[in-house]
Amino acid sequence: MSQQSHVSVTLPDGSVLDFDHPPTVEEVAYEIGPGLGDDTLAGTVDGDLVPPEHTITSDATLEIVTDQSEEYLDLLRHTAAHVFAQALQRLYPDAKLAIGPYTDEGFYYDVANVDVDEDDLGEIEDEMAAIVEADYDVERIERDREAAVEAYDDNRFKREILAEEAAGEDPVTFYRQDDWEDLCKGPHVESTGDIGAFKLLNIASAYWRGDEDNEQLTRIYGTAFESEAALEAFEERREEAEKRDHRKIGREMDLFSIDATAGPGLPLYHPNGKTILNELEAYVDALNDDSGYDHVETPHLFKTDLWKKSGHYENYRDDMFLFELDDDEFGLKPMNCPGHATIFDDSSWSYRDLPVRYSEHGKVYRKEQRGELSGLSRTWAFTIDDGHLFVRPDQIESEVETTIDMIFEVIETFGLEVTVDLATRPEKSVGSDEIWEQAEEQLRSVLDRGGYDYGVEPGDGAFYGPKIDFSFEDALGRSWDGPTVQLDFNMPERFDLTYTGEDNEAHRPVMIHRALYGSYERFFMMLIEHFAGNFPLWLAPEQVRILPITDEVLGYAYQTRNEIDDFRVTVDDSSETLGRRIRDAHDDRVPYMIIVGEDEAESETISVRDRQERQEGGVDPEAFFEHLRTERGEKRIDPDFLA
Repeated sequence: MSQQSHVSVTLPDGSVLDFDHPPTVEEVAYEIGPGLGDDTLAGTVDGDLVPPEHTITSDATLEIVTDQSEEYLDLLRHTAAHVFAQALQRLYPDAKLAIGPYTDEGFYYDVANVDVDEDDLGEIEDEMAAIVEADYDVERIERDREAAVEAYDDNRFKREILAEEAAGEDPVTFYRQDDWEDLCKGPHVESTGDIGAFKLLNIASAYWRGDEDNEQLTRIYGTAFESEAALEAFEERREEAEKRDHRKIGREMDLFSIDATAGPGLPLYHPNGKTILNELEAYVDALNDDSGYDHVETPHLFKTDLWKKSGHYENYRDDMFLFELDDDEFGLKPMNCPGHATIFDDSSWSYRDLPVRYSEHGKVYRKEQRGELSGLSRTWAFTIDDGHLFVRPDQIESEVETTIDMIFEVIETFGLEVTVDLATRPEKSVGSDEIWEQAEEQLRSVLDRGGYDYGVEPGDGAFYGPKIDFSFEDALGRSWDGPTVQLDFNMPERFDLTYTGEDNEAHRPVMIHRALYGSYERFFMMLIEHFAGNFPLWLAPEQVRILPITDEVLGYAYQTRNEIDDFRVTVDDSSETLGRRIRDAHDDRVPYMIIVGEDEAESETISVRDRQERQEGGVDPEAFFEHLRTERGEKRIDPDFLA
């Protein structure tokens, strides 16, 4: 790799340090100040976390990482992964190590040639505690490539890493603690004793390099923190997350199932789940109608000629379900956009007709690895609340602004928090540098003008264009991929889409891809866990349950139901005690119960109870029914008649 003789390093405050040679991260830190140099544990160079010894070979941005930085926890967890691996090999000397990265919630290590289960984690934790207690220095060492390869003559996983990820590196870096070491680029904390608290969480399986054709490995998950208090808080959040697990609540509320016989990653929606999906679809349809969208529908599969034309065959083939029929090859659609482009291309358009806006609740299929499939969060079949706009270049920014307004209306309706990121050109992409620069600048301009607080995700754009991504934050502070707005100059080019301009010449439209939820599956999953199944009234599959105290008031109970038959109402006339039926309604997460007995029937009133266990008697039925209609119409988040 060629190196600049002159390197400019831009710091977080915008100041620039100039060097007449490629400096290391640590060298830059000492240039800023000796105290910072002494405290430097790592650096982030253009967003990548690197060790202090990393050489900055070209102009770059740099943030110094100390034990006061947010990134310090990543270093701590990376070291904890090494502590785990050292402990494992002390107890199981024949274990073969693959990879052990830190993650957002901790770390994991993939291993082979070892038979461990959940019952063994306590013994491994005890050995880890001994290593932490010993407070071993974590040392970075270098070996020439030949010596590195020889060190792993019996570990094909590390040899593959040396041949691929570390190809061309000589010397190769290792990290050592006591008499144990591991091939690693770093960075790490200074000592095993810096790990304040840790815990091994669970065991799973994973394929080497995520490829089902490769060997299946054992993956051990763990986490680490600076203090026991932080670990305890994490465990409390984790326990709450388990209670909110959408798969568990999905069974309890009879929302969906995934049947092994039917196939993995293919959710089946039960009546209760489909009721919620219908409400979500109707809400998006209303937003689309208000914003001038036309509804379209495209088939589940196309000939691969279409996917070759769109660029998906070249860039997305490995993620597609492909099959041959007679002499033609077909593919289940991984995206809806080529179908919408084809519909646009079937008509002639004037500049006066644009923007043209299409929407579709489009089912798509993507061949995820089986080991990565999980409930509704990652599936083979899912539905996107898709929208595609065909616009003149002068309409781009206004249409993106309108789309962002629609997204924030969704966000506010569900009471969610979001983070916003501009995702730029990925390594695998189509289109010229000029087109990409123009597209990224226009999205950046909209975000800047709107005053949005946003980050930049280098290389995370779609292969056909940059995008603005919105990530939902749920009640537990977890982040989920959500809405997106994508600018595409490339697909109109590939489909030769045109409109007639004011000059009577053919012009190329720009395509905007957008989704207000993302996918219904992931959004539904997030809502289940965010609300813990306690859906707002307008979404709840059962909105009101009427509980007659005795058989003598069954007529009044059914009369009451008939007066609000525009809601999803049931009458529980079972022989169970009233107390048991109330508990059942709470367990079923029904927003409201109406309780009627002889007093209510005689006075033509009702008693109202909500799932927060608030109750009021002598309620005028019509006043309550009017409140229900208002609460539903305004899409309020919590039942508030008794608030």
